[in-house]
Amino acid sequence: MNSYLIMYTLLSLLLLALSPNPSLASSRNYTDDTNASIVPRYSRYVKDACNVTRYKQLCLRTLWPFTIVAKNNSSKWARAGVAVTITDTKRILRLLLKTRNSSAVGKRERIALSDCRELYVDSLDNLYQSLSVLRKLDADQFQQQMSDLATWLSAALTDEDTCLDGFEETMSKSSTVRMIKRKATRCMHLCSNALALTNKLAYDGL
Repeated sequence: MNSYLIMYTLLSLLLLALSPNPSLASSRNYTDDTNASIVPRYSRYVKDACNVTRYKQLCLRTLWPFTIVAKNNSSKWARAGVAVTITDTKRILRLLLKTRNSSAVGKRERIALSDCRELYVDSLDNLYQSLSVLRKLDADQFQQQMSDLATWLSAALTDEDTCLDGFEETMSKSSTVRMIKRKATRCMHLCSNALALTNKLAYDGL
């Protein structure tokens, strides 16, 4: 079995874990003659999905693994967008927790980092609520679910933007702060993309 088959099998299993039912993950049995042609064959799906996002290149890089199972299904792309944002948010939150007792940052930076920890906890809660709704979409409740999703994802995006604002007055030269800012910016962009994909879902419907 070649490396491409192994990669796509693992990615299909990953998306299955994010799915409320087995139909999200492909049940197709790939054979040993599966090859790199599978990527361009399905690439139009991720390009179409990411076309509505602000940060298209980031969208393409982070969501292409979901192409085979998501195809042209707006709800699956929205779910994938929220899922990768959750992963990134958790990663940043772990970094922020490690800075609690750091002596490498000044007083202002510690305050900004402390605020970011609280903001990212709130952001993560909103993202999890969003993923929960995306796992149980219902035609009868669709409009209310879309309204809730817009509220939660907008709040998550605001939290992450506010975190970055907290560093504007610090003028820190700390490598730790620079790293947090860089990663927080990427996470905010992922959240923006997730919101755009959810808005597309609201427009397309189930």
